[in-house]
Amino acid sequence: TAILTGPEDKVNLSCSHTVSRYDMILWYQQSAQNTALKLIGYVRFTSPTVEDSFKGRFDVSGDAAANKMAYLHFPKATEAEDSAVYFCAASEAQCFTIPSLLYKNPL
Repeated sequence: TAILTGPEDKVNLSCSHTVSRYDMILWYQQSAQNTALKLIGYVRFTSPTVEDSFKGRFDVSGDAAANKMAYLHFPKATEAEDSAVYFCAASEAQCFTIPSLLYKNPL
């Protein structure tokens, strides 16, 4: 779906799926200038996260656990690079660990 918007328009994209074991939905951006997929953020169960480089430009929300639905919000599409292709993907929720906790501090 192509969306044409003005500089002050608010845009909301939605993404859903039906795979019961997938409790994580991720959003990616692919711009014409850089065809690499950039992770914007994700919803893990009901907890949203936006990557630092996209904070303030995008918001992520949704319920990837029960409703299998996530949303990508553009508060204001003011940046030229916001003109891009956006992808969503679903996966099993990953367990996150803090690497420093995996090692004992030396005495």
